[in-house]
Amino acid sequence: MDLERQVAAHYTPETLEQKILSALQAAGKRPEHLRTDDLAVLDEFHVGGREATQALADFMDLRAGMHLLDVGCGIGGPARYFAEHSCRVTGVDLSEEFIRVAKSLTRKVGLDQSATFYRTSALELPFDSNTFDGAYEIHVGMNIADKTGVFKEVARVLKKNGRFAIFDIMRTAEGALSFPLPWAVNGETSFVATPEEYGESLRAAGFKINHERGRRQFALDFMQRMMSLGASEKPILGLHLLMGEKTGQLLQNVMAAIASGVLEPTEIVAIKE
Repeated sequence: MDLERQVAAHYTPETLEQKILSALQAAGKRPEHLRTDDLAVLDEFHVGGREATQALADFMDLRAGMHLLDVGCGIGGPARYFAEHSCRVTGVDLSEEFIRVAKSLTRKVGLDQSATFYRTSALELPFDSNTFDGAYEIHVGMNIADKTGVFKEVARVLKKNGRFAIFDIMRTAEGALSFPLPWAVNGETSFVATPEEYGESLRAAGFKINHERGRRQFALDFMQRMMSLGASEKPILGLHLLMGEKTGQLLQNVMAAIASGVLEPTEIVAIKE
């Protein structure tokens, strides 16, 4: 099985949409009258959740009507957030199930005219050059071995002076990682890199760095809250719907790596020259 198929298989829980809709109903939500806020706790599938998306948006120079590219869109949480804030978003992901669920949930919240989704590789984007006003990836690069290749594709489809915002978990010190982690069950599909390596790949792709910020304490505080909620009583709506029964172990492993200084969620915003 090639690398991209392995990655897609890792993010392909069976009957995901039905699990989400059943959980929404159990939580007192009406699937036929959903709002984006009803989904935020589970579809912002990254450290910091909706708060982290909002923080990254502050550095993206957003304007109403912008067309954004979401690299590794998952089930579409950030895409729906940006669509609800007057942008048009095109999301791409390797997982056919994620794309199917992203389309369905986006229809249910009435944003399908502003957010569209395609199953494709970020290494071969099916879009014309100079198509997008901005782009972002959130917790995606850990699964990408050829970061320079992806960044060159993003640069190709991005307009001049467009911003590419990244929020990934990056390596900040030497040390072994304890698997499984949220993005990989073993080292075969885990490609965590340092901020310096991201910078090198971005510059090689034709970008200049505009903003960089590590978010270690923010991440630890967030994950402690998530684990505290799960310790008392598993919430009806939560990341376990996407990550399965091993959610607690996955969060503990990544939290330990962040607390020890080996990993750190990091923002980088670059501008296409």
